[in-house]
Amino acid sequence: MDLSVMFFGADTPADHLAAGGAPRHSEAYDDILTVARTADRLGFHAIWTPERHFQQVGQVFPSPPVLSAALAVATERINIRAGSVILPLHHPLRIAEDWAVVDNLSHGRIGLSAATGWHSTDFVLAPDHYEGRREQTLRDIPLLRRLWAGEAAEFTDGTGTSVAVLPQPRPVQDTLPLWLTSSGNPVTWEAAGSLRTGVLGATVGQSRDELAEKIARYRAACAAAPDQGGTDAHGRVTLMAHTFVGADDEEARRLAAVPLKRYLQSYVRQTTANRTADKSTAELTEEQTALLAEFAFHRYLTWGSLLGSAATCRKMLADLRELGCDEVACFVDFGLGRDEVLAGLHRLAELREDVA
Repeated sequence: MDLSVMFFGADTPADHLAAGGAPRHSEAYDDILTVARTADRLGFHAIWTPERHFQQVGQVFPSPPVLSAALAVATERINIRAGSVILPLHHPLRIAEDWAVVDNLSHGRIGLSAATGWHSTDFVLAPDHYEGRREQTLRDIPLLRRLWAGEAAEFTDGTGTSVAVLPQPRPVQDTLPLWLTSSGNPVTWEAAGSLRTGVLGATVGQSRDELAEKIARYRAACAAAPDQGGTDAHGRVTLMAHTFVGADDEEARRLAAVPLKRYLQSYVRQTTANRTADKSTAELTEEQTALLAEFAFHRYLTWGSLLGSAATCRKMLADLRELGCDEVACFVDFGLGRDEVLAGLHRLAELREDVA
């Protein structure tokens, strides 16, 4: 089982705020590059960055290919992944061309997880695509694969004429490594299997039994699907998990408690701002949001997180491997300071051989 590092877009840390409260985003980018170089040096499998727009959560992640280009030249061997690219917000040709640049800069180290998108505000970039975003994502994955492989496709140009175009430059990798991002819907797991992509899921908000069932459905769909220039018949399951390996359980959970609960509250507030949020979620008060985050934090400590001592995290990693997980994307940027993240990363690196 592989261990990767994931950025998921926490609020700007307090020590990155200017006197007036405005974020100093340049310091956040310095942190990301420092963590990436450290993960590269320590031998982690990949580094994942998200796509976020217009929210308090994840202010520094609006453009995965731009940031990944910086990561490509800042690192030497670690795989560089987008977790995720919101396919309905972008033209497939634009995705193919941007990521082919990054593939060349990294000498063939990129991979993408495709997401349908969920927040209505994101779609100010493509308002006509919101309603049919799921169907468009599933439709664009085969097209993206063909474009990446060097097949021309027909599109309408500025005069209304249909023309065949081929994106440039040509990538280093003949096959584009692809995942499909799932927030938990079993149908999405089966769709990933049918398309023979990997699946990028999360441990948070799901029980072990629920994940086991989804992984089984994904493997069955993968095995039944024809080859499509993607993964093999077994597929690839990548699970995100909040991670901080401390000197002991008490230290890890003490240091993680405040930033993680703050992050969970921010995520709930982002959800309530979605135009399609159900009424009960949209009407949550600040007190209710805080209580929900408190409950989620303590529930998460019982299963699914890598928050604890090396021994505690070793047991969780072994359980995830037994569950059928191929890769754990360790979510490290939920609000801890740079020094704490790096210390936890060094401890996590010592566990890699135990789960190899």
